[in-house]
Amino acid sequence: MRLSVIGCGYLGAVHAAAMASIGHDVVGVDVDPRKIDALSRGQAPFFEPDLQDLLTAGIESGRLRFTADIAEASGAAVHFIAVGTPQQSGGDAADLTYVHGSIDALLPHLRPGDIVAGKSTVPVGTAAELAPRIEATGATLVWNPEFLREGWAVQDTIEPDRLVVGVSMNSTAGLPDADGERASEVLRQVYHPAVAAGTPFIVTDLATAELVKVAANAFLATKISFINAMAEIAEVTGADVTQLADAIGHDARIGRRFLGAGIGFGGGCLPKDIRAFSARAEELGRGESVAFLREVDAINMRRRDRAVDLVVDAFGGSVFKKNITVLGAAFKPHSDDIRDSPALDVAVRLHGLGAWVTITDPAALENAQRLHPQLNYVADRDEAIRGADALILVTEWDEYRRELSPEHASTLATGRVVVDGRNGLDASAWRAAGWTYYGMGRP
Repeated sequence: MRLSVIGCGYLGAVHAAAMASIGHDVVGVDVDPRKIDALSRGQAPFFEPDLQDLLTAGIESGRLRFTADIAEASGAAVHFIAVGTPQQSGGDAADLTYVHGSIDALLPHLRPGDIVAGKSTVPVGTAAELAPRIEATGATLVWNPEFLREGWAVQDTIEPDRLVVGVSMNSTAGLPDADGERASEVLRQVYHPAVAAGTPFIVTDLATAELVKVAANAFLATKISFINAMAEIAEVTGADVTQLADAIGHDARIGRRFLGAGIGFGGGCLPKDIRAFSARAEELGRGESVAFLREVDAINMRRRDRAVDLVVDAFGGSVFKKNITVLGAAFKPHSDDIRDSPALDVAVRLHGLGAWVTITDPAALENAQRLHPQLNYVADRDEAIRGADALILVTEWDEYRRELSPEHASTLATGRVVVDGRNGLDASAWRAAGWTYYGMGRP
């Protein structure tokens, strides 16, 4: 099938390459000529495992190409909208400028029977607003949200855990209308390998499809902030939040995943999505329904404060002229994404308190340095640790969490203070090696 993907950032580039890998003829469209040039050369503009190989294979096969001319999307059976929806400047709501801009540009090139499939994360009600303009061309709008985990995005696109397609419904029967039924069948064909493998394929209305994405992110954020709230209680009672999480995680109704207390969540999705969800609920007159998300956000930000406090307390109240090595810059491992990164936030705060801050990260240093040039960046882990008065783990890359032994770190660092912002280190091993270990919500 011939497909177009409008927007070739993180979501769009991965989606285009993945669709080409399963046999479709894909054209990716973006307004950024530098991004198009890099992608056309098979060069991923950001770090994501396996994406580089997919791009190279797709371009060499002739099934994948990129362009800045949206007219070249004409003739595609399905047009995926994969542009960003950042947080509005000066507010919490989602900025839909790129969504509306992509639709404006695409409308002249739509044909009767075409399908426009929204993948961007948008406030509920956005599809209903866009649908009349798209339907006026004879095309059909569906909403097909993404559920990608950075670091696993390629796998999550090719082998998703579920597929959700929101379509226009018959108001009396509560079932897809004729256009919705046809569009859902076309999307089944687009995702044929996953559907054939048994991936749940959920057809619903447009509003529910929009809500599925933001509800999922809100739930994950709530689970993370819940265990971090328990960490706050543990810190004043002497309890161990990691043992607490293990114990309640054995309850099948709760589960252990996303119960890792630490410095909290960041990235380009969870923070801005829960804020946009709250803002949209306020617009709908139902702000009280998700009022708890404000506290979820506040708990998350407090954990960054706590990480900084632990470092400061370790030096008796001042980090002035102390050499602090921050292990990690990306908001999570297997990514170079620094959007709303807790790691960078903590590093900048320590720098502001007078510390000499050195950051190391396997993938995100270039992005971090561009945003915060005032900090010191060292690519080599051991060189970054050399001469440090303290270490703080903020991004749980394996080369810090598993591969760095406290004995080896002792041969490099000057001090013996380690703050475990992710509760990912073996506390007993570091203490046995002579380090003063501080965890998040641990005695």
